[in-house]
Amino acid sequence: MIYKNKLISKKDKIFIAGHTGMVGSSIKRSLIKKGYTNLLCTKRKELDLLNFSKVKDWFITNKPDIVILAAAKVGGINANSIYSADFILENLKIQNNVIENAWRQNIKRFLFLGSSCIYPKFAEQPLKEESLLSGSLESTNESYALAKIAGIKLCSALKTQYGFDSICLMPTNLYGPGDNYNVQNSHVLPAMISKIYDAKLRSLNKINCWGTGSPMREFLFVDDLAEAVIFALENISSNNKYLYDCENNFKGILNVGVGLDISIKELAELISTIIGYEGEIFWDKTKPDGTPKKLLNISKLTNLGWTAKTTLKEGIKITLKKYIEDLNKNILRY
Repeated sequence: MIYKNKLISKKDKIFIAGHTGMVGSSIKRSLIKKGYTNLLCTKRKELDLLNFSKVKDWFITNKPDIVILAAAKVGGINANSIYSADFILENLKIQNNVIENAWRQNIKRFLFLGSSCIYPKFAEQPLKEESLLSGSLESTNESYALAKIAGIKLCSALKTQYGFDSICLMPTNLYGPGDNYNVQNSHVLPAMISKIYDAKLRSLNKINCWGTGSPMREFLFVDDLAEAVIFALENISSNNKYLYDCENNFKGILNVGVGLDISIKELAELISTIIGYEGEIFWDKTKPDGTPKKLLNISKLTNLGWTAKTTLKEGIKITLKKYIEDLNKNILRY
């Protein structure tokens, strides 16, 4: 599908909240590559998104045209379980502060990044946007999911009541350069890269991984998500029919994924093959698996003209190369 008239301009001031994280930094790189250079990228020590008054003052002073909310407190099963209060409290504060001030300053377009964990644990697969709030959430990431759902609903309510131009993208599991590689609180793919590469360097005969290895997961390379973000801002109006339900109620969400999943066990084997690790992988079945399957239905975004370009194998190779470079420079995120 070809869109002739872009909904944003290269002259627009674009604020990327969370520009130093894996997702935000990828979005920044992609925007610059496409000729968007009027970017507002403020460091945390200069703008604390948890502080409403400081966020308010920043918006009044800088007057962004476009806002991309990529800032969030994130982590894997272990981190979500231990710090559940922090996950819901901090994410709610960040979202409310940025969304409310973006609305009050009458910005041109707003894009909110959620997560596939917003969908019920046992919802019909592949997960459709309509599945939101149709059942119970996975307990191991409930706090994070509830915060994201609140952000979606706030954007939706502001659009319905005040015409706030917002769109919410729900990406599947993300990975790529700049990820968090702490095996105690990171997501599964970067944790596996860190653990398996370390085992290779130390010539370990065996490594331990959480759960049974049977859960199915879908993985999206972060640079593909960045492309989807720009595509949505440029081409998908908040009045687009795909953002509404059958009763013409604004929902505002679109899934972003690749349409294919892989078991955690197969993922470990793939990473081991790419790294060249030949040791045994022991699955600790006393640890939780999380949601048994989480594959997104991406038909809406596909019909609108966007598809991911990076295969899982290719993406892991790119990620691993950057991981090794950063490891040697001692600049990894932990």
